[in-house]
Amino acid sequence: MPEFSSQNIKHLLNRTLFGFSKEDYFMASAEGSISSLVKKLLQDKSIPEAPNSWVSTTPAQIQQDNGSASTWYKEFTIWWNQLMFKESLSIREKMVLFLHNHFSNERDKVNYPQYMYQQNQLLRKFALGNFKQLAKEICTDPSMLIYLDGNNSRGPQPNENFARELFELFTLGIGNYSETDIKQAAKAVSGWQVKGLESVFDSTRWYKETTLTIFGKTAQFTVNSLIDLVFEQKATAEFICRKLYKEFVYYKPNEAFVQEMATVFKVNNFELKPLLEFLLTSEEFYKASYQGSKIKNPQELIIGTCKLLELPKPDANNWYEMAIILQMQLFNPPNVAGWPGQRNWISSTTYSFRGGFTDSLINGKRYNGAAVTGKLDTLPYIRTFLNAEKVDLLVEDYFFYAFPIPLSKTRKDQLLQTILSGTIVSNWTTYIAMADTRVNSFLKALMRLPEFQLC
Repeated sequence: MPEFSSQNIKHLLNRTLFGFSKEDYFMASAEGSISSLVKKLLQDKSIPEAPNSWVSTTPAQIQQDNGSASTWYKEFTIWWNQLMFKESLSIREKMVLFLHNHFSNERDKVNYPQYMYQQNQLLRKFALGNFKQLAKEICTDPSMLIYLDGNNSRGPQPNENFARELFELFTLGIGNYSETDIKQAAKAVSGWQVKGLESVFDSTRWYKETTLTIFGKTAQFTVNSLIDLVFEQKATAEFICRKLYKEFVYYKPNEAFVQEMATVFKVNNFELKPLLEFLLTSEEFYKASYQGSKIKNPQELIIGTCKLLELPKPDANNWYEMAIILQMQLFNPPNVAGWPGQRNWISSTTYSFRGGFTDSLINGKRYNGAAVTGKLDTLPYIRTFLNAEKVDLLVEDYFFYAFPIPLSKTRKDQLLQTILSGTIVSNWTTYIAMADTRVNSFLKALMRLPEFQLC
């Protein structure tokens, strides 16, 4: 079992949460062991209340209320952001986002937020549950039927979009199926339509052949039996475990360890919780070379910085707008493959806007000059640190929470001089003139560092 060290605790929280506060860290430390903390992170939680009553509004009713969809999508997005912000010690919302990116759908094509809400709840239901059962249910999910054209797929001439993405992106991966397999699978998943807020099966739209042949097996396939067959293929467990490894460990998978994960996954009948417990308690997960190697996605940056600053009521509109600018608008990935992540998150433009966002939490102004509500109350916040009046120890304490791995001495010295702003260490106190300005300059400089973009 990996050592229950401060560094390992921090690494585990960085990868399983959307950032963490001092309180989160103290609660995690109280668990006493990596095993206990992982079990805490993997505990089941109750399903949250819906964002509003519009979730049960039918498409027919929406047609009479033109223009509401965009408003509802914004409310829906902020609702999910709030769940991330208030997640405490739970991996659930991180897994919901992973699955949202895995079974990727775009709001502009699905159109109705009611369908996307249903899918979001489906992903939340199975975030720590059975992945094979989730795959079965996603096949007939209204959002997915609309997004990948299953809604208009008829057995005699089926639309192949969903079957292709099911194999390529959702289960098997490229090279583990044939074009014939896709054509036959497209017939098996045909016959489903979206009516109102539900998906229904119409046998008259299903295939007419007595049997189909997929992966060399001949049978009368349904959605469920097709997915059962897909999960019998060795490549499926490997493909899903590889994606989980890239999300939680490192973007270049250790294939030998992926094979170990796949074995655990299959032995546990494709249950996610035991797989994640195996991964998060492994020596592999805590390797020093992997810590601080992941570039924060925009949601991790946005929500995590607000947690770090312990903002009681962050500006949700600021969250929403900055996620769009930073190219990670929830429910609107670039395509069916989802957000590619890692280095794709950083460009000369987005890096500047990242700094503009973190500045806004401190100075109360967005990149365009608009006011931000709920900005940092600097001195009361900094005084919550045990060593607030001992500046050299204060900055060391802050570095621990703000960065995934230790900073170089040069970086530390630069930031120490920023907060001192011409005074000397022995003269520091949070009650000296312009202490808030000095701390603000320190925080803004710290959060604009490349190292702050890592987790």
